[in-house]
Amino acid sequence: MNGREDKNVNNLFFLCSLIEYIGRKTKNHRNVVANAIGRDGLQHIFELADVYHSENMDKLVFELSEKYHIENGIFDNIEDAKYAIPTHWDIGKVYKRLIINVSEESNKSLIDTLLEVYNSWLSRKIENFNSSIYYENPAYLYQSYLKGEPL
Repeated sequence: MNGREDKNVNNLFFLCSLIEYIGRKTKNHRNVVANAIGRDGLQHIFELADVYHSENMDKLVFELSEKYHIENGIFDNIEDAKYAIPTHWDIGKVYKRLIINVSEESNKSLIDTLLEVYNSWLSRKIENFNSSIYYENPAYLYQSYLKGEPL
């Protein structure tokens, strides 16, 4: 373990933050980005996150959008936000915590769980920056995820 967090936890945080950043730049729902990159691509980025994190994020968006054919969409939760906008790092942390909780309880890999979480109903709620769900307690998000609706 280097630093305060396990390497895999830190790599997951970076990957989730990158998905958020790409989604914002390409105006796509985050599941669209995750699905376009696919399991193998996500695993590759996850394994090399310690290298990718030193890259310019805009450069990464360009390169990954080209490589995985991520077209510009019309979903703009930044423009639609009425309140303070969380950073892509803030949202990356929300997803990281949820994915770890779900992965630990389901005994699925982090990448399989990432795809499951990003394709869930809760991902669309987290994307809505006009709601309060993205800054709820991680335990609340996890229990809501399990129940299939906000508690």
